[in-house]
Amino acid sequence: MRLQRVRLRAAALVAAVVSGVLLIPQTTATASNCGGGSFHAEAYSSGGTWTARRGGSVVYTGTDMRSAVQAAINSLTPNRSSKERVMVWQGGTISAGARISLPSHTILDSCGTIAVSGSGSGDMAPVYSRGTTNVEVARLFVTGTPVYGIFMRNVTNVSLGQIDMRLSRGLGVRIDNRGDTSQRSRNITINSVYVSGASSHAVETYGVDGITIGTVTARSVGESGLLLNDTINATVGTVDAQNAGSGTGYAAFRVANRNGRVNNAYPTNIRVGTVKATGGGRGVFCVSESGGLVIDRVELSNTGNNAILIENCYNVSVSGGWVSGGGEIRLAARSEFPNNNGIYLRNLTVTNQTIRESPCGVNTEFQNITMNNSSWAVC
Repeated sequence: MRLQRVRLRAAALVAAVVSGVLLIPQTTATASNCGGGSFHAEAYSSGGTWTARRGGSVVYTGTDMRSAVQAAINSLTPNRSSKERVMVWQGGTISAGARISLPSHTILDSCGTIAVSGSGSGDMAPVYSRGTTNVEVARLFVTGTPVYGIFMRNVTNVSLGQIDMRLSRGLGVRIDNRGDTSQRSRNITINSVYVSGASSHAVETYGVDGITIGTVTARSVGESGLLLNDTINATVGTVDAQNAGSGTGYAAFRVANRNGRVNNAYPTNIRVGTVKATGGGRGVFCVSESGGLVIDRVELSNTGNNAILIENCYNVSVSGGWVSGGGEIRLAARSEFPNNNGIYLRNLTVTNQTIRESPCGVNTEFQNITMNNSSWAVC
């Protein structure tokens, strides 16, 4: 039975079956714009008691949010081959040492805020999925002290919708393949992620093939806004970071660990619309044999470290925008990796800056660079 939540005026949580559809009152604490459409199971809280329900069956009652949500998920059709949806109507508290696990063919839609408390270690996250396919997180709001806000490993066909994390530690979203590096995580879609206060990255990938990201907004995170490691075939709309990685070598947008390398070559396969960085560490950082990257536009101001650092990278284009103040724009190389090759900086307005290339790279091109109170030190 698919369930449809509707507003009722009754104050008590009273269920009634009308024409085969279960009607549960929606409390005033529930966001009015959340939870439209049908669902298969739900978890809700009233007076400190959590209830999980599938159809006419109650599958959990108690005081623990995590147990209620997990019970609702576990009540979905066994061995299903298509997605079923779980609604979580209110927020609550989850331990940093616990997690809600999403199996294959599951949609989680959470209207309230999950407050993560205490400490945890390893791959703990309020939302977790591993070795799964066809998983969706439509909405998620997280505060507190998670290890990760969302952790997914060796997954395929994943969709993240509206993700909002106001944290005081941890990493926002991590998707990787480190459980089995012979198989990449594939076909990932992220609509919008906002992360503030994380001690690590806002969003990080490792070992992904095929990811589309709309917007990553990072505010005062400890490391990168968006970090792509060993990831190929990525399209990103906007990275918007303020004070990301302050006092570190991390960047608003960083690619590393042979990111963009396809069959020992670097065809253009990492495409980014706009990178915005204000303050923080670096603005854009390409490192450790990465490449195949085009950034259409940068808007970088007063970064504490390099505004742009391209180090041992191949086929990298920054195609337009502006850089004002902050650390210098630097093309560099470490001796343990091959030198830069095919670095193109074009259509940039550079203010109160230095552009420095050392050592000299191969096939470096500077085109249509407007210099305001700035200097060159290039080959």
